[in-house]
Amino acid sequence: MITYRTLGDGAQEAAEVARDVAEFLDEAERSLELALYDLKLSGESEALVLGAIRRAEARGVAVRLAYNVDNPNPIPVPPPPTCVPEDVEALPVPTRGVPGIPDLMHHKFCVRDGNAVLTGSTNWTDDSWARQENVMLVVTSGEVAAAYRLAFDQLWSGVPVLDAGRVEPRHLDVDGVKVRTWFCPGFGDALSHRVAKFIGRATRRVRICSPVISAGPVLGTLAQVIAEGRVHVAGCVDATQITQVNVQWEAQQVSAWKIPLLRSILGAGVFAGKNSTPWAPGSLHDFMHAKVTVADDVVFCGSFNLSRSGERNAEDMLEIHDPGLADELAEFVDGVRARYPVMQL
Repeated sequence: MITYRTLGDGAQEAAEVARDVAEFLDEAERSLELALYDLKLSGESEALVLGAIRRAEARGVAVRLAYNVDNPNPIPVPPPPTCVPEDVEALPVPTRGVPGIPDLMHHKFCVRDGNAVLTGSTNWTDDSWARQENVMLVVTSGEVAAAYRLAFDQLWSGVPVLDAGRVEPRHLDVDGVKVRTWFCPGFGDALSHRVAKFIGRATRRVRICSPVISAGPVLGTLAQVIAEGRVHVAGCVDATQITQVNVQWEAQQVSAWKIPLLRSILGAGVFAGKNSTPWAPGSLHDFMHAKVTVADDVVFCGSFNLSRSGERNAEDMLEIHDPGLADELAEFVDGVRARYPVMQL
């Protein structure tokens, strides 16, 4: 079974999402594996989620929590985590800080009892749950959970991020729905090409929410599809982050070849851009943070930005062949796009 929840800026309180997360954790009977890029909660959200983790440990559930530390990468993509390692390690469960060197442990998933996965684009923070656009997925499937546990165990074993994500993206069946699990960096370049392939093959629609779009295969294919005008393309990016990325490309000539592609995509007027608050210590984190691509009846959704850095991070993405889900998430993208002005560099 596959269920999902979408989040909007100001559309829900953080505590509402925390209740859903705590309910997922409270159903654990044997094990919980959590891989979280950022864990920073307060007030009721903290009491709900951290309370659920403590209750799981108290009733004998084997809990392991991996989190990202030592982030030297330049902002803005992705913005640095806000979690305090000392606070995470104070939890009464085994924890492991995964050094984000050279690239990030950017997952946001939890595996429960080896048969269910909670994943998506949202970090476990108050701002992520209350002030950002995000998509959360719950997949009840032993095969999907097994793939996620393999990815988790690789990180837990101490291998660097560079050597993680080596889990073959096999086709799986979830109640008659074809699903494929993708993990980076092991299959990061293949994932970008896979998303680009379905964008290029689309005959009816392409819908995209991604903070930035900088992966070469996706940029090239998207520019071509838009230029041909045979498919209805629309989406939303984070205007603040994508503008900063463009400035970085102009300063770093190795990526300058991407600038004309990005300008042609945004120049078509099919993407909106959210003018989020620029990242700074203690600032509001109200980014357009959803990471979902719909190409006809296929959905790609998870923690993976459509970016070159995403290919190199520890990331996860689900490829789901489901017309109904594709319709609903395409509608979500259209709703996000309608809230913000047309993106222009």
